[in-house]
Amino acid sequence: MTNKGSESKSSVFQSIISGCVNFMQKYLPEPFIFAIILTFAAILIAIPVCHQTVWEVVGNWGGGVWNLLGFSMQMALVLVTGATLAAAPLIKKGISSLASKPKTPATAIALVTVISAVACWLNWGFGLIVGAIFAKEIAKKMRGVDYRLLIASAYSGFVVWHAGISGSIPLKMASDLNDLVKATNGVITSTIPVTRTILDPHNVIMVVIVTIAIVVINSMMHPKGLNVVTIDPSLLKEEEETFSDKPNTPATKLENSRVLSIILAALGFTYLIINLFIKKSSFDLGAVILLFLFLGIVLHKTPIAYVRSFGKSVGGAAGILLQFPFYAGIMGIITGRGASGICLGTVVSEAFVNISTSTTYPIYTFLCAAILNMFVPSGGGHWAIQAPIMFAAGDALNVDHGLTGMAIAWGDAWTNLIQPFWALPALAIAKLNAKDIMGFCLIDLVVSGIVIIIGLLIWAI
Repeated sequence: MTNKGSESKSSVFQSIISGCVNFMQKYLPEPFIFAIILTFAAILIAIPVCHQTVWEVVGNWGGGVWNLLGFSMQMALVLVTGATLAAAPLIKKGISSLASKPKTPATAIALVTVISAVACWLNWGFGLIVGAIFAKEIAKKMRGVDYRLLIASAYSGFVVWHAGISGSIPLKMASDLNDLVKATNGVITSTIPVTRTILDPHNVIMVVIVTIAIVVINSMMHPKGLNVVTIDPSLLKEEEETFSDKPNTPATKLENSRVLSIILAALGFTYLIINLFIKKSSFDLGAVILLFLFLGIVLHKTPIAYVRSFGKSVGGAAGILLQFPFYAGIMGIITGRGASGICLGTVVSEAFVNISTSTTYPIYTFLCAAILNMFVPSGGGHWAIQAPIMFAAGDALNVDHGLTGMAIAWGDAWTNLIQPFWALPALAIAKLNAKDIMGFCLIDLVVSGIVIIIGLLIWAI
């Protein structure tokens, strides 16, 4: 009886998974089309809710298109430097060796999820690429593992990004005080150290439990029998690039000089040490980019090797460069005001604030950020929209500023699981479409959401 009951539950679960996968396959458009649809949706919502004219909304959209240009460059660089580091021979060798360890599809899925989550916690760009490369390497070595779920598992670890050391919101809270005071309208008068956000025990425990939850659920989601979608390993082989460098001229000797790479990296690391440990500056997004840049230069050994690998990695940022202006435009709609003086972002945020208590406030802040993230998948965008409102309201309710910031950060990360924007680099490596993996990610969304909400509730208490 127990076996039959277990088989029945497994069958129901697999039916749910299959339904989610089929739904996403049928209804989820290409990510750029998704951005276009969100643009029109934001316009149609803003006109009646904010009592703005079409011309006002379009003006806000156009005025916002380039407002995230600097942040877009940072996002592209953190992705490309992370990807280039992941492609370093030493790291690739380690990935190949590790990919030989799992012996069953379930253990392969679990290992991919763990590697992705840990790497994304360290650096989101590095984690996205390492996870996808690792999943792809396993697919080359193992028969019978579902390729779609492998890549979905590699992406699912992204849910802990903003709770990690490259999370843009907690890093902003720990960085420039003048910017912090301005962004929060003077509510916060001193920087918030990462010990109250990223490294707070509540946050660390949440990261661990969320990771365990998605490891378990991803392993359970592996399809059975004929429902398994595999890929021919020969299709995943990459052509090896050959170069006919002849280091017998001054130029080629410099290009292939390990000494030059070491000196350059030493310069970069010296600056980081001075800035972080002597001047006590925060470990912000710029520091993350520099760290992975100079680590990559060292591990690629020669300047020309790094240049070539960097050039290959740039393609993964194409989706960010194309779509970020559109999401910046959406942010312009959400933050813009017309003659009515009403801002859509303020309307949404205040709606959640008005139903909050000191205990439920972090949860509603999380849910508000999760909704806004579908329109503005950017920590910097969330900061611009929510910081002025949420920190003031949290202060009035005596909610710790670190908790408020992390509630926004978790909400920003959570709905990335079904927002295909950030999956673009991994999908480019895997040669899949967003609709191939988002059905699995939808299940991860539900499971991780339950854990995060419980975690925030406990933190608030």
